[in-house]
Amino acid sequence: MAKMLRQIDDEVLESPFNKQQFFRLLSYMKPYLKNVIISLILMVIAALCSLGSTFLLSNAISALEKMDSNIYIFLIGMIVTAFLGAICVRYRVRLMDSAGRRALATLREDLFKHIQGLSFSFFDTRSAGKILVRVINDVNSLNDLFTNGIVNVLVDCLTLVILLAIMLVVNWKLTLISMCIMPFLLFILFKLKRVMRKRWQRVRVKTSSMNGYLHESLAGMRVTEAFVREDENQETFENVNDDIRNTWMKAIEVNNAFWPALDFTGTCGTILVYIFGVIMMGDPVKPLALANLMLIIWYLGRFWEPLNTLSNFYNNVLSAMASMERIFEIMDTESEIKDKENAKPLPPIKGRVDFENVTFSYDKEKIVLKNVNFTVTPGQTIALVGPTGAGKSTVVNLISRFYDVTGGAVKLDGHDVRDVQLRSLREQMSVMMQDSFIFSGTIMDNIRYGRLDATDDEVIAAAKAVYAHDFIMQMEKGYETEVNERGSSLSVGQKQLISFARALLNDPKILILDEATSSIDTHTEILIQKALDELLKGRTSFVIAHRLSTIRNADCIMVIQDGNIAEAGTHETLIKNEKGHYRALCDAQYKFLLEE
Repeated sequence: MAKMLRQIDDEVLESPFNKQQFFRLLSYMKPYLKNVIISLILMVIAALCSLGSTFLLSNAISALEKMDSNIYIFLIGMIVTAFLGAICVRYRVRLMDSAGRRALATLREDLFKHIQGLSFSFFDTRSAGKILVRVINDVNSLNDLFTNGIVNVLVDCLTLVILLAIMLVVNWKLTLISMCIMPFLLFILFKLKRVMRKRWQRVRVKTSSMNGYLHESLAGMRVTEAFVREDENQETFENVNDDIRNTWMKAIEVNNAFWPALDFTGTCGTILVYIFGVIMMGDPVKPLALANLMLIIWYLGRFWEPLNTLSNFYNNVLSAMASMERIFEIMDTESEIKDKENAKPLPPIKGRVDFENVTFSYDKEKIVLKNVNFTVTPGQTIALVGPTGAGKSTVVNLISRFYDVTGGAVKLDGHDVRDVQLRSLREQMSVMMQDSFIFSGTIMDNIRYGRLDATDDEVIAAAKAVYAHDFIMQMEKGYETEVNERGSSLSVGQKQLISFARALLNDPKILILDEATSSIDTHTEILIQKALDELLKGRTSFVIAHRLSTIRNADCIMVIQDGNIAEAGTHETLIKNEKGHYRALCDAQYKFLLEE
């Protein structure tokens, strides 16, 4: 259990300040520089109004002492400055929220766009839950930095300067005395706040880890129930949940200690100013006015607020560094499969495929394919058979350039797949995997997924060709029936038929079926085979199937064994070789069916 928790909670808590990454992040605010400048001006006006209101209150007290009728002017001035300040703050919030949200939306779009362009090897080593946390949680954690931090830090620095200047002008001696509490305030703000930041960051990381675990658990719920793992998963979830609660309580402990300590220090400083202020008021030569004493005390109370905001900004930046590092770590990950600088669009192909001394390995230790050579002419149907792990799926993955060959070359109509643009390559292919993925939306949208300009009649024709039309029409809304993510309301066979129609609608020159009929019943399989005999005319197709009955009519059957083509030929030719691999596979499968 402890090992599982370590696997769930594996994110870095803190990263050192990286100036380059920080300015890279701020560059997303560049298009909204006008909003930032206007917000900055509004915040300066609001800060001046706030300070001016206190100054006017001081003058009102002085006028009250002297029974001066100008007191009403000062009071009206306070109302006007308070109203103006509130208006400025309101519009500043609207401007910065809009700019910050747009900047974050652009960052999230760039991140998602980059993720979509990454190669299969990236997703082979990262769970969907962890990637989801990057796109949602880590980007959201930067919201406060974008919407408040940037403008506030500039305004607060200006506010501190103005406050200190006014206090020094009013009474420089009392101002210096009031500064005695600053070391204690700074200690609380920057030292205790650092502890607070670490603990709240710990809470955020624990919460992000739970999101990843929940995503994984929900995605694998069928497996959980099939293996009766509910109790074990519940125990893991309770431990993760308790971990969040404990880290939250530790953060609350420091949070609850921070404000009383800050108030106590501020109160001590205020009392110190009162004591020396009263003494100075009794000075027979140059007594301190009560209004000036109150002004110093009020401004002293305001002095720590900008310091608190600055410490928050500092802590937010450091806290955001962990999120920035995770975001830019993905954005800086280069796809292993990408277009060359001089890559040209692949012209319309006829479907010729050449493997020339192709060698491939996922890592340096194990070679999957070893000097594989074959040529497929346009329109041929090639069946790939062999034991699990022999390299069948690798062959078709190299044709689609989901991976690059380690040695040799894969060519389509004489064009090396590495020399042409990926988009133009894959647009002329359709790939149907064993795990038929159904997206949220209507059945019509799912079939049209690879060809958005297809008409409804073309969609229906493709569905009829693979015998999906009948079961679709039996649904309440037919082709407009809404299906959930992964098609949970559909059977496995129905999902594969819809995926099959999606692949056929794309009208590719090369069609790849990777275990595409593994979960379809025998009757449906026969119907599909009849449709394929007609539909696959004029296009090159590669079919991987464990059930050998589905590939009897293939133009060529290749037996992949230990990374090589052990045998190749038609069913009739290969079955005659009693010592051949294909004959052995057929006999083993026939024996298995008899035992059933």
